Amino acid sequence: MKKETKKKIIAAAMSGVMALGMGIVPGATAKAATEHWNDASAQWTQYKADWSDISSNYENVSLTPGVNETQLNFAWYSHTEEIPKVRMAQNKDMKEVIEFEGKQTDIGQTVTGYFSNKVTVSGLKENTDYYYQLLKNGVWTDVEEYRTGSFENYSILYVGDPQIGACTGQNAAEDGVKVSESGSNLAARNDAFNWNKVLTNATAQHNVSFMVSAGDQVNTANKEEEYAGYLSASPLTSLPVATTIGNHDSKSAQYTYHYNNPNVFDKNSAEDNPYTTGATAAGTDYYYTYGSVLFIVIDTNNYNCATHENVIKKAVEQNKQCKWRVVTFHQDIYGSGYDHSDSDGMVLRTQLTPLFDKYDIDIVLQGHDHTYSRTYQLTSDGKEHKTYSKSPAGASTPSDDPVKAAYLEDNNCYNIVSKDGNINVNPEGTVYFEANSATGSKFYNLIPVQQDYIAERSQTWTPSYSVIDVSENAITVQTYDASTGAVLAGSDSYTIVKEADKTALKKVVEEAKKLLKETKKYTFDSLVKLDTAVKNAEKVIDDVKTSEKEISEAAGQISVVRTGLTLQPVEQKKDDTNQVIGEQEVLKAQKVTKAKIAGKKAIKVLWKKNAKAAGYEIKVAANKKFTKNVTTVSVKKGTKTSVTIKGLVNVKKYYVKMRAYKIVNGKKCYGAYGKIKTVKRK
Repeated sequence: MKKETKKKIIAAAMSGVMALGMGIVPGATAKAATEHWNDASAQWTQYKADWSDISSNYENVSLTPGVNETQLNFAWYSHTEEIPKVRMAQNKDMKEVIEFEGKQTDIGQTVTGYFSNKVTVSGLKENTDYYYQLLKNGVWTDVEEYRTGSFENYSILYVGDPQIGACTGQNAAEDGVKVSESGSNLAARNDAFNWNKVLTNATAQHNVSFMVSAGDQVNTANKEEEYAGYLSASPLTSLPVATTIGNHDSKSAQYTYHYNNPNVFDKNSAEDNPYTTGATAAGTDYYYTYGSVLFIVIDTNNYNCATHENVIKKAVEQNKQCKWRVVTFHQDIYGSGYDHSDSDGMVLRTQLTPLFDKYDIDIVLQGHDHTYSRTYQLTSDGKEHKTYSKSPAGASTPSDDPVKAAYLEDNNCYNIVSKDGNINVNPEGTVYFEANSATGSKFYNLIPVQQDYIAERSQTWTPSYSVIDVSENAITVQTYDASTGAVLAGSDSYTIVKEADKTALKKVVEEAKKLLKETKKYTFDSLVKLDTAVKNAEKVIDDVKTSEKEISEAAGQISVVRTGLTLQPVEQKKDDTNQVIGEQEVLKAQKVTKAKIAGKKAIKVLWKKNAKAAGYEIKVAANKKFTKNVTTVSVKKGTKTSVTIKGLVNVKKYYVKMRAYKIVNGKKCYGAYGKIKTVKRK
């Protein structure tokens, strides 16, 4: 490492201390969330009313990627001793099901009255619709849908620090009252609502195969109501999540009870001891593959890096066929947040940086510092550095303190090997991403002076998430502001391209040309950009003197433009009540299949589930024009197929109609009403 580079790190830290002294950077008040992220909608009002039921339901299912793309792991709590089972079918009627059995663990000493159930489903095929049920407390649950995408070209949702319950002590924007984790845990309520909102919008806007969470799923490791809030997010019934053990998750085995991670190690096995030494209460490192990518997840609350190296080595040796290697952990050894990036976040930097060189790690996904950042391509400097088992100083410790100064000096253990812009072809080294909070439960300030290893960083005080697009020869990462759905301010897409030849480029062009025909799906302007990228690629293909780098750059450019394809906006029409009606091709007319009297002033309405619907609206009236004694009921779950409507005016005949809706850009977009059904009172 050059002395000039080392000086930059020290200078940055000292500038931070000077700014602190000038009152520019808050210390203990360096977090904020609720006042920046609030919702005054009807959904929020209903969510508050439902919170008692949501927070006490510990039995939500969690899906996790299996050891490879053909497997899917399930975990859930129950209060009945039984053999856990999952059955899968390729139809909603659950005909010709395949049943899978798993293992149940009595966790009553930790969570009174409960068992943890885990099952692995195998034999999945790509681009296929599946339906599943769990055997829970002796009863098969309602049918849920799960769809696989491509196993070669796919997208991943990457989030950091949902940390349900972390807004404790902050003022709620709606009434100024401080929320906390005690009592009804209103802090968890606020964060869980935002979590559901972020995931619902993100999965509506991006077609992702699974999600990577960089840790701190909950704020307090043993609070089951926080896990209940986290797992209650509706997209999680069909979205597998590869979670990471964060410092807030690490102190309880409840993490491992809730998640059925693949390739975990047995802490009680002598054979697995090299892979578990130093493991926290929450569990162990693990790994899995999806297509051409090897994903390795390590628990950096365990400071024994010999354990992490053993896991990484095992994962790499078992999966030499994988072109890409991605590592996820919680603490940010290369971040830019004020609270952790120059203190406890980088404790393991001197040990992990050379390991990532040794095992050719391409991308590292981090959390912990509640800010967004991306580094340049980094390698180890190849020199001997002191190792640490804890942070010798806090974020607010002045850098001229001799202990912290020595710590900062040791952590100048890297080289910046590339600043080649946003598309890197066959780059040397590793790029590190830092994810901001995905819920807005807590934010930190950026460190005052940007470190020299940081390529870009951002703190918008709004939740964010990244989408990682994986193709045969390129990986592109783009980060979005969850409050708007737009690209995050201060961020840009970043693409790594690996050795491509003309055969691969021709395939990329062929796939892109298919997209150019989808004029009804994507906007004209975004297709023009793709058309330009395709024409440039065709020039590269036609040029006999084209270098390998030019071929790779052309493939990378198409990958970048494909990531930016914009969906056509849904045309909005208004009905006679001035509410939005979606286009017929978006949501078909929703038909009432049956309606019957259910009491003196009540009827029961039944229908078939619309897989594309987020919910339904049902109208009941005393006349066919729906102008007399009209009652409107909203059903907020797309999986429901019946509802009993009470409190109606007592008339001889009721007229019933309904329509489905989906959420588009945070708003309800309705389909057309189905045929009117009549119900006669005898």
